[in-house]
Amino acid sequence: MDFEYTQEEEAFRQEVRDFLDENLVPRDERGPDFLKNWLTGVRAKRWVGFSWPRDVGGGGANLTRQAILKEEMAVRNAPPLGFSFMGLSWVGPAIIQYGTEEQKDRFIPDILDSKVQWCTGFSEPNVGSDLASLQCKAERDGDFYIVNGQKIWTSGAASADWIILLTRTNWDPDNKHDGITTLLVDMKSSGIEVRPIENMAGQRHFAEVFFTDVKVPVENRLGEESNGWRVTISSLANERSSIGEVTGLFQQLDELKDLVKRTRRRGRPAAQDPRARRRLGEFEARIEAMKLNGLRYLTKQIRGEPLSSETSVNKLHRAHLEVEMSDFAVELLGESGLVRDGDAAVDNGRWARASLSWPNVVIGGGTPNIQKNIIAERILGLPKD
Repeated sequence: MDFEYTQEEEAFRQEVRDFLDENLVPRDERGPDFLKNWLTGVRAKRWVGFSWPRDVGGGGANLTRQAILKEEMAVRNAPPLGFSFMGLSWVGPAIIQYGTEEQKDRFIPDILDSKVQWCTGFSEPNVGSDLASLQCKAERDGDFYIVNGQKIWTSGAASADWIILLTRTNWDPDNKHDGITTLLVDMKSSGIEVRPIENMAGQRHFAEVFFTDVKVPVENRLGEESNGWRVTISSLANERSSIGEVTGLFQQLDELKDLVKRTRRRGRPAAQDPRARRRLGEFEARIEAMKLNGLRYLTKQIRGEPLSSETSVNKLHRAHLEVEMSDFAVELLGESGLVRDGDAAVDNGRWARASLSWPNVVIGGGTPNIQKNIIAERILGLPKD
């Protein structure tokens, strides 16, 4: 693994830093036009969809530059590069690879311009770790598919305009993966019901989505019928080094260190408590391990080697770290760490809310148990559960 960047790559890093110096206004000084101006600036740079082909409006960048961009943005805690998160993460890459020219022209510009929000209809009740066993049914009826079924843990469904939906169109395939079809569904379609799931912090990030005789035009099918599993898997194969996530965890660790310095335990600064110092050291070592893993993944991709299940390692690390770091802060603060609102809330209650909001990170993308099974079976070669 080569830890050095080329002169051109370092020059690009400086370009990003210069842009941030000029355009990233401090939070307490941001006016009503800040986000609009921010989006206009990053779009002009083609940094939204940075690794997408230029002929669809992307930046055509390589993986190294994309990782540099994400890292520098995370270091400065900058706003997102575009506000269509699911569209940029999953949907856009799938449409670019498998969509028709009409679908690309219809959907890609709005994703890049943050004009549309997407959600992903993957998980179902009783179908989590074995996604290929999904039961949401789509039956062909002339120029439409008629969809019936349910999805759960659908991130952002309550505010989404569209959903990329995995359905079963063939119930008797030789391989259950071969009977799945991907549909692009307008969330305003008749027969769709969204029921938000409220977490312990009062947030409604996830939702159940019910489909009752929902008509979806055949022209909204992504890829060939019964080829939906391949569409889904390949859409996830973007830059998955997790460099940006690691930078965010390092920032959270810095905030924890600052909290420790400001807190007293048993009449003395918490920074003098050996247990607190040991926990901070453990967090730092684990985040550094994630960073090295991420660089290993990035190196493989740059070499043209496919990534498979090894990215589950960092996903598992992140899930545990998010929970443990938030719980550490709450325990450090004692009763005041449980207060979310009001004058008694430390740091505006952020640690209490983070401690109660763990499902957003832990469930999204697959629970720790799912990641452990993937690591055990596909990396370590252990027998299936």
